[in-house]
Amino acid sequence: MKIYKFGGTSLGNPERMHKVVKIITGDDAPKVVVLSAISGTTDTLYEITTHHKTGNSPLCRKLLDDLENFFADYIKNLYSSTSSKEKASNYLIDWMNDIRKLTESSYSIDSENEVVSKGELISTWLFHLLLEEKEINGSLLAALEFMTLDENKEPEIEHIQTILIKVIQENVLQEKIIFVTQGFICRNYIGEIDNLGRGGSDYTASLIGAGIGAEEIQIWTDIDGIHNNDPREVVNTRPISRLTFNEAAELAYFGAKILHPSTILPARQHDIPVKLKSTLNPEAEGTLITRAKRDTPCVVKAIAAKDGIIAIKIRSSRMLMAYGFLRKVFEIFEKYKTPIDMITTSEVAVSLTIDNPEHLNDLVAELEYFGETEVDDAQSIICIVGNRIIEENGVIYRIFNALQEIPVRMISYGGSKNNISVLVSSPDKKQALNALHDRLFIRDTQYEMSKN
Repeated sequence: MKIYKFGGTSLGNPERMHKVVKIITGDDAPKVVVLSAISGTTDTLYEITTHHKTGNSPLCRKLLDDLENFFADYIKNLYSSTSSKEKASNYLIDWMNDIRKLTESSYSIDSENEVVSKGELISTWLFHLLLEEKEINGSLLAALEFMTLDENKEPEIEHIQTILIKVIQENVLQEKIIFVTQGFICRNYIGEIDNLGRGGSDYTASLIGAGIGAEEIQIWTDIDGIHNNDPREVVNTRPISRLTFNEAAELAYFGAKILHPSTILPARQHDIPVKLKSTLNPEAEGTLITRAKRDTPCVVKAIAAKDGIIAIKIRSSRMLMAYGFLRKVFEIFEKYKTPIDMITTSEVAVSLTIDNPEHLNDLVAELEYFGETEVDDAQSIICIVGNRIIEENGVIYRIFNALQEIPVRMISYGGSKNNISVLVSSPDKKQALNALHDRLFIRDTQYEMSKN
């Protein structure tokens, strides 16, 4: 069994939803289809909850009306039969009534999560109805019945596995081999509706794949695989045909938007290949992510950038010849549940980066007890990823040669065999990405070609 996950842009209009049906019915193999909300829906639902929270009822009502009109038009153009259109229209009425009731009551984080979950519920319901109209035998699985989190907000793999396998086996006996379910949404440890975070449908697909021991997890988007640099900032990028799990995990965490950062972990733990494909260009090879069975040549595979980074420097003579200092510093970040991305140290200073500003003021207030604390926001981490990249002769020289005109705030080298990261000011990010692309891909490729 394979897992097929389709993002919001793959469902962005009725024509694309029909294309998704064509993709998943290309063979008779059993499959689980994980769908995101239709493009733009989740953003609108979050905006609605924001105005609900602030009491802006007129704007909230306008957004609800606009959302209803969008789906009414979508339904009109999605189905061929009058019967399907009537079923979908009736579902839309109930769906909108549920959202309006939630936004007319008092705001809570629980009501917000419930409103936001509605995006995936309608996309999967409309898709399942489309399968019925085309007389394709499928089953709609409710993610809220099997996708659960523990008290640490970690997915409960064993519970997911137990429920899913039972439901799938029951449906296979009825000759149903296409299973449609929601990405992103789940229930927390006390049974309330929750979610896996923005882009979490990828994570859902990986968790389902791990739970049922899938043959392969396919992530379908509007991009033909992970590129060797950010195509929004750099021209002449190219998709990468193969990556290891470690390489893909580094790229996903440090800015490759095509893949949710948590996706790789379940797949790697259960050794399930992940393939990235494009619904706009299904014939393209895409990117295949697997466990490396043998060492491959040391080579720079890709460059990615992560924005919204905050750099914090703590300077203190108390660090000199002292032990336990860093532990005390890290305990402050643990207290406020704020992860650290990069860290460098010297005799009397430690510099580190975070990407979550929620508790920044509290962090700084406690860190100042240890010494002078400086904060620089609007920073970007640029990571250079490749198999055993730190063992490649001259790679540091080539990186710094490319960045000689750009101030580098921090560098992380040696913490991972697959990643070298540098911190630059965000206004310098585009120049840095292009300079690295030119030096690591274009000029090096030209040099190799000239030797041959």
